Amino acid sequence: MLKTKNYFWLILLLSVVITSCGSRKYTTKSDTKASKAADAMSNLKSKQLYKFITDWTGVRYRFGGLDKNGIDCSGFAYLLQKEIYGVTLPRISRDQANVVKRKSVDNLKEGDLVFFSFDGNNVDHVGVYLNNGFFVHASTNRGVIVDDLNMPAYQRVLVKSGSVN
Repeated sequence: MLKTKNYFWLILLLSVVITSCGSRKYTTKSDTKASKAADAMSNLKSKQLYKFITDWTGVRYRFGGLDKNGIDCSGFAYLLQKEIYGVTLPRISRDQANVVKRKSVDNLKEGDLVFFSFDGNNVDHVGVYLNNGFFVHASTNRGVIVDDLNMPAYQRVLVKSGSVN
């Protein structure tokens, strides 16, 4: 009888150990900002645009900059539009906003421009729309980066969006 009880407990213990090891589920959180930005990049229609952005990602911000040693937002938009779409924009974001045909944010297409007024008066920042609410720009703090246009910080200061053509 004692031997049977020991076997019972041994089998029960082994069953618990075996089933607990096999039931663990590993999940990844796929709704992070970084994963959504990666999705926006992977959904780009233009492979040249994808390469341009990846080549410039992380380049630091430098006011008036126009090369990989540092670039500002309007310089980034200027170079991107010229190299990818063959469009020559003015060099300053305020002037870029003046040549853009206004378009609702809901109707933006890849390569359209989004303009912001952080000072509350004039356009002082520009980015290039990608898709699914994401845009690329030269951030003063983080350099060239893909960001979520739906973030409240951007929604509060978004003043114009549209296409060059």
